[in-house]
Amino acid sequence: MSDTISKLLSPRSVAIIGASADPQKTTGRPVAYLRKHGYSGRIMPVNPKVERIGDLPCYPDIASLPDVPDVAVVLLGADRAHIAVQELSARGCAAAIVLASGYTETGDEGARRQKQLIEAAGPMRILGPNTIGLVNLTDKIVLSPSGALEMSEFPAGGIGVVSQSGGILGALLSRAAARGIGLSKLISTSNEVDLELADFIDHLADDPATRVIALYVETVRNPAKFRAACLKAARRGKPVVAFKIGRSEAGAKAAVSHTGALAGADSMYDALFNQIGVIRAQNFSDLLDIPAALVTHRLLRGKRVAVLTSTGGAGTLVSDDLGVAGFETPAPDAATAGALRALQTGGEAVLDRNPIDVTLAGLRPDLLRGAINALLASPSYDALVIIVGSSSLAMPELMVDAIKECLPNSDKPIMAYISPHAPEVGALLTRSGVPAFAAAESCTAALAAMLSVRHFTPTEESDAAAAPIETGPLPGGALDEMQAKQLFARFGVPCARESAVACAAEAEAAARDLGDRVVLKILSSQITHKSDVGGVAVNLNCATIGERLGRMIADVKAGSGVTPERFLVQEMVSGGTELILGMHRDALGTAILLGMGGVTAELFKDVTMRLLQQDERGLRPLSRAQALSMIQDLKTWPLLDGFRGRPKADVQALADTVVAFSRMVAQLGECLVEAEINPVFVLEQGLGVRAADGVAVLA
Repeated sequence: MSDTISKLLSPRSVAIIGASADPQKTTGRPVAYLRKHGYSGRIMPVNPKVERIGDLPCYPDIASLPDVPDVAVVLLGADRAHIAVQELSARGCAAAIVLASGYTETGDEGARRQKQLIEAAGPMRILGPNTIGLVNLTDKIVLSPSGALEMSEFPAGGIGVVSQSGGILGALLSRAAARGIGLSKLISTSNEVDLELADFIDHLADDPATRVIALYVETVRNPAKFRAACLKAARRGKPVVAFKIGRSEAGAKAAVSHTGALAGADSMYDALFNQIGVIRAQNFSDLLDIPAALVTHRLLRGKRVAVLTSTGGAGTLVSDDLGVAGFETPAPDAATAGALRALQTGGEAVLDRNPIDVTLAGLRPDLLRGAINALLASPSYDALVIIVGSSSLAMPELMVDAIKECLPNSDKPIMAYISPHAPEVGALLTRSGVPAFAAAESCTAALAAMLSVRHFTPTEESDAAAAPIETGPLPGGALDEMQAKQLFARFGVPCARESAVACAAEAEAAARDLGDRVVLKILSSQITHKSDVGGVAVNLNCATIGERLGRMIADVKAGSGVTPERFLVQEMVSGGTELILGMHRDALGTAILLGMGGVTAELFKDVTMRLLQQDERGLRPLSRAQALSMIQDLKTWPLLDGFRGRPKADVQALADTVVAFSRMVAQLGECLVEAEINPVFVLEQGLGVRAADGVAVLA
């Protein structure tokens, strides 16, 4: 595979099937752009109606090509592209780039054509169809008709781009060039009939010219392959940044459990990205901003940022946004303040606070150099943001050179916020190794990404496989609450004590056995959200439960049309923190969800998720370390950890419960459609946890 992709990205010879002699036409651009941007290999146009394109001979058909091309660009329509692909494959071509649209994106007929295309390819690899091609700036190879290639020069650099959208590739190429951001390879995978996102991530992880990988993602078709490729990149020290579109599709679907409403497709992508170290770009602009910072390979060791400015308002914008994101902007320590004061006389500078205001520093390179070096040397700061104000625009080269001279003196991150609209100054800085941004928020996003990269360890944890739990024959469909909790208990989930009853007398007897205070619930596989129809009553005892059962029958019948015949009497658990523990499955895989529980679960949506790893043995349960990490990810975590004198919760027992639940989910696999505990009460340290309600749906 790697050899094929190497040929695709760096071919020694290229055939252009359906090439036009008119460079203004889409079919004429690939030849024109190859020559314009300095391709040194052999170009072989194919068109039966044209004898020459410029000084290149044009061949009437694929059979007439004098040599087997490494790569072919197929410019024919969907009705003929498969014929050319079959002929190229028969000649031994390594890979073809198919630009035509009209495949799966158009419906059933397009899907038939796409199947025909892959069958025609045989052993030859396909990029596309519906692709805009690829651009290899490292080696000056452009295999694309993108109009963005009309630009004359593109800076080569260390950022590789893989996009599932063709148009976005051209947008990123042109925007990066205008901003002085150097790219290595850009690939549009589009319909991914064969080669896909993960194939190119895997290849770029080994590419010496690529140091950061940027992705424009519409969907991940092969989650296991994607996971492996991203982890490989992380192990190679190459951060992956992804902009995932389709967040609006993450709306909660109708589901039996609360988990179905909390775990949409977008949350699953967040979980996947977090587990494999992929940094999610929240805005499209981040897809260039974050890699531009990461490609410098500077080390962010903490959250303390110095903001050096000659214009107060812009400095405040940056420091405010940093503060919202949890970064600190402390005032200079005494030694650093002294070093700054020694740089200039007079009262213009404000050196005892942060942002650190050195007025007119943009016109005094010596002052700017001194201030930068003092802040980089300071033990009080982990990074430096320099505000480029209007005063710097008169002679931008002086300012840029002064900053550039300071870069070798420290490995701390240095970036610039351009306050006036001055894209040429930003490009000048970026080309000099100082990522420059036009928005304060971009500085924050870049620093947050650098911190994320530093903290991520590319490992896949999974405890040793436990012996399967004997479950016996399982019923199909929705289980009632008692059946669900009996299933959970087999795997080691601690459940509240309870008894099933059918009448008031049985309820009174059960209440006497279970203690002073009990909970009464309807027991039905038809009604999952019992409290919504009046099917839950709390704080009852043996004297009150019989009368309450009678009223519950009437309430539930009025609220749902169902007359309950069985009930659950349960010990009343109190004094703990209510959490929700559930599972969710979609095309990305199977995830365990943990969050704030009870009736407010969907209101607060304080949740975290982990996808279960899948290997040749099937799904693997979470490790204990992963379970503890999930618990500590919650905003609710301080409540469990003794917030403001509150007793510490039994976190270890909760972690054991999460692992036990995940073991059930892993073992039952596709047989388990939905499962949820809400609430699971986490009691004081040493007292364990109790599952107080449960939902399970079996296939």
